[in-house]
Amino acid sequence: MERQLLLGAEAVALAAIDAGISGAYAYPGTPSTEITEFVQRSGEARQRGVRSAWSANEKTAYEAALGMSYAGKRALVSMKHVGLNVAADAFINSALTGVGGGLVLCVADDPSMHSSQNEQDSRIYGRMAMIPILEPSSQQELYDAVREAFPLSESLSLPVMVRITTRLSHSRAGVLAREAEPQRLLTEPGSLPPAERFVLMPANARRQYRHLIGLQPEIERLAEESRLNRSVGGTSETGVMACGIAYNYVMEVRERYGLDLPVLKTGQYPAPREAARELFSRCRRVLVAEEGYPVMEELLRGFFGNEKILGRLDGTLPRTGELDTDIIARALGLESAPFEPAPGIVAPRPPELCRGCGHRDLFDALNSVMAEHSYQSVFSDIGCYTLGALPPFSAIHTCVDMGASITMAKGAADAGLRPAVAVIGDSTFTHSGMTGLLDALNDRSAVTLIIADNDTTAMTGGQDSAATGNRLETICLGLGVDAGHLRVIVPLRSRLKENITVLREEIAYEGVSVVIARRVCVEEAARRKKNT
Repeated sequence: MERQLLLGAEAVALAAIDAGISGAYAYPGTPSTEITEFVQRSGEARQRGVRSAWSANEKTAYEAALGMSYAGKRALVSMKHVGLNVAADAFINSALTGVGGGLVLCVADDPSMHSSQNEQDSRIYGRMAMIPILEPSSQQELYDAVREAFPLSESLSLPVMVRITTRLSHSRAGVLAREAEPQRLLTEPGSLPPAERFVLMPANARRQYRHLIGLQPEIERLAEESRLNRSVGGTSETGVMACGIAYNYVMEVRERYGLDLPVLKTGQYPAPREAARELFSRCRRVLVAEEGYPVMEELLRGFFGNEKILGRLDGTLPRTGELDTDIIARALGLESAPFEPAPGIVAPRPPELCRGCGHRDLFDALNSVMAEHSYQSVFSDIGCYTLGALPPFSAIHTCVDMGASITMAKGAADAGLRPAVAVIGDSTFTHSGMTGLLDALNDRSAVTLIIADNDTTAMTGGQDSAATGNRLETICLGLGVDAGHLRVIVPLRSRLKENITVLREEIAYEGVSVVIARRVCVEEAARRKKNT
């Protein structure tokens, strides 16, 4: 096989295709989006008939992947770290039901919050589910680990989590692929999983939970023997436990400064206990280098005490943000070259809405109407339109999680706030906004919902969503929106006056009203024109 230059995300996708998956399930979210996009572009995946359309959200993606696994075929499901919050119910319970065909969950965490609301660490979810977690340190190791994750999943009849972070997902390196495996056949009717495994009524769930507990010694044994966990010898009194991509930074410091550091590389969890005991028995102190939360550090402090362990909890490493080589060097007491940006060349530049974006004209109209009211808070959501929080618009005032705009506006309306206005994108609405609208309708809340419909999932690169193709009116009417208060506007400068009139009328309505501001994303329009 030829060596290919791949992003970490692409290495995940190629490995899954080569492992014989029959389906790839996902909702787009940086830094995981490129996994599914690679599958969608792959000629081999198309030839094999691999299902790879975008799901409505991460929960539906995970449940569909579990259904494919139930039928005996291999499935990959991918998402960013906050997406796992959405899929958590299905994910945690799938550790009890177990799987049929191999089921691999790839979660891309985003330390430093390059494009996320928080820095949460998905390893905590993996520990909660008590399943194997793989955290490779390079693109080649990532490819190999995903290939091995599918048979591991099938041998334990459990889902397997592969955790990557932004730097690994979005950096490129050479990857040598292996010969692809054939896809698994559909399970014979009489060999489908028994109902007592998948019907999680209390009696069955208790039995399955005992079974999961019983698997833990085997999961620990496999981690002890994993190639992802290995020791690098050294004579220094200071040792390092390096998890995932942090191993690269540690080894670079070790080589740059000529250190004889003993290093325990950790890439499969549960952490290898015997190797950790050996490291701690040889060293007076151990630095725990891990991206994200101090997950291993907290665990090791419970085993070996606080006095031996350095890391994020004691301030040796910063508690927030990504690690890098210089941070590791300073943590080991070494002088690192300070970073000095070239003066006058690179200036901070906040992101802004694209020139010609319809959201600009929407916010101009909305600001004009809101200026007429004492309360001017607008509840918003996650998407390109979130940039409306910045000058010159300063038009939105909340952005908490996917779908929260509608339900927060409803709660504010319940408290008596008028007007209660929510702004949500078309993709986010079908991801997790529809149920909030249903709550508002059931309570007859005085909420005005503005759906900023640009006919694509623009923030993550222009993927289709469950709302793509002018389906929003049908969905809203089906949920129970009054047709008289379902309005469509075109956010253009030339229509500013009429858009202000529509928004003013619907914001004044003491009930649920929906305004769809429809205009295709300018970048998406350019792509479509180029492809015609």
